[in-house]
Amino acid sequence: MNLLRNALIGGIVLVSFLLIIRWNEFQERKFEETQLQQSSANTSEQVAPSIPSEQPQAPNGEEVPDAPVSDTKDAVEFSANTDSNRQIHVSTDTLDLVIDTNGGDIVRLSLPQYYAKLHEKDNPFVLLNNNDTSTYIAQSGLVGPNGTDGKNGRPRFSAAASDYTLEQGKDTLVVDLKYQQENAIITKRFTFHRDSYLIDLEYLIENTGDTNWVGNLYGQIKRDDHNPAQAVGVGMQPFLGAAITTPETNYKKLKFDELAKEKVEVANTGGWVAMVQHYFMSAWVPDQDKDQKYVLRKSRNANVYFLSFTTLTSTTVAPGTTGSIKAQYYAGPKHIRVLEKIAPHLDLTIDYSWLWFIAKPLFYALDFIHGLVGNWGLAIILLTCCIKLVFFYPSAMSYRSMAKMRKVQPLMNELKERYGDDRQRMSAELMKLYKKEKVNPLGGCLPILLQMPVFIALYWMIMESVELRHAPFYLWIHDLSVRDPYFVLPLIMGVTMWIQQKLNPTPADPMQAKVMQLMPFFFTALFMMFPAGLVLYWVVNNTLSITQQYIITRQIEKAD
Repeated sequence: MNLLRNALIGGIVLVSFLLIIRWNEFQERKFEETQLQQSSANTSEQVAPSIPSEQPQAPNGEEVPDAPVSDTKDAVEFSANTDSNRQIHVSTDTLDLVIDTNGGDIVRLSLPQYYAKLHEKDNPFVLLNNNDTSTYIAQSGLVGPNGTDGKNGRPRFSAAASDYTLEQGKDTLVVDLKYQQENAIITKRFTFHRDSYLIDLEYLIENTGDTNWVGNLYGQIKRDDHNPAQAVGVGMQPFLGAAITTPETNYKKLKFDELAKEKVEVANTGGWVAMVQHYFMSAWVPDQDKDQKYVLRKSRNANVYFLSFTTLTSTTVAPGTTGSIKAQYYAGPKHIRVLEKIAPHLDLTIDYSWLWFIAKPLFYALDFIHGLVGNWGLAIILLTCCIKLVFFYPSAMSYRSMAKMRKVQPLMNELKERYGDDRQRMSAELMKLYKKEKVNPLGGCLPILLQMPVFIALYWMIMESVELRHAPFYLWIHDLSVRDPYFVLPLIMGVTMWIQQKLNPTPADPMQAKVMQLMPFFFTALFMMFPAGLVLYWVVNNTLSITQQYIITRQIEKAD
């Protein structure tokens, strides 16, 4: 029977391992196909960068947010772009984007300093795009009594050039789009900064009429629910969806299916609204001193979602004067120190789970160590050493308790042979033995439970840190954010787990003992799919734990 049972357990483990391998291969093929489709679409766009329409397209009636006051007057186009190309290309050291002069929306944005794939410098990561496979754009405009955007159409801007580049030696690049209403000249100004992913948006309204100009600014992220399909491993699904800060909650996540069920409306002073994915995000950050209305919803007619803000306080520009309305748009990596400076709680879009208050200090420590050693892999090793040092005493208590349990295990086996058929007597004799030998069977659990939140937070911190994306370690590890290509680290992790298990007392229940023996094999298979940075952490943690546990166990055994 034992042979049959062991064979069944072994078969289950083998089938589970093969299923995991096959699932991972399926996910990788899916990821490659998605990348190929996006690459093909992007290539098509590059070959034919623009297909200008002869007339501005009227937006879908639900696409422009409602004005907080009376309806927008019909937009009157005074000056269409004389260039047949209605797209403007802007290039800086951090951003490469396309602005559609119809509305002045950002319809494509890539990040030259982040590659879609490792070592492919000519293939930047595309965050925003609008093609056959994905919709992700940043819209903005003016609504209200004299607004330029409404159900009847959007303004067609003109520009002095179709290509703008941030020149060497300059820190800012200004791109002005011009539009003239019947009684006002509107300038939509984008200001880009060197070494920054934050874009300043400003509307300059020159009132040439004899009555007040009144309008409100809105910004909107329009995106479908396509998943960029980051290959991160089994069981690790970073959040993809909307996020917002509210007066009640600093950081509120909303999945696409939640927005499909119910529209979300929030009134807030300042605030922000963001679209979050693994490693990257985009966010509208309006004037932090003014009241804003945020609306997050799904389109009634298409599989797209709108995350918008509208400034509730109307801007009034007197005749013969010029007024301005401002906001900021961020599109780039989730760098915690950068996001902290842009707006309150925007850094919480780095999804460290509910243990963020532990994960953030851990990241600061990791970042500090990286500043000293210059390698993220070494920083993970040193940070793990520091954490083990902090928990040295609780760990020692746990290992000391397990060593005592290991010491009395022969006596426990004798009791089992003697009273195995009488559970009540068996329990009573065990309690006597624990009391006599001063052993607490739960003594090894509490210190481990105290450490678990820290190690779970460390796990999420490593998984969410964009700094580890495409970060090399040494030898065959060229990217700490993807799995070990030769599975060397997972195998080492499995060996360390097996050694650690040998130092622990064997469970009294034979079935439990068999399961525990199989755990290193199961976790080895599981960790083959995990990013190398995470596996490196587990290898170092296990190695340090084994060293400490071995020394304590030997000390107790020699004390006999």
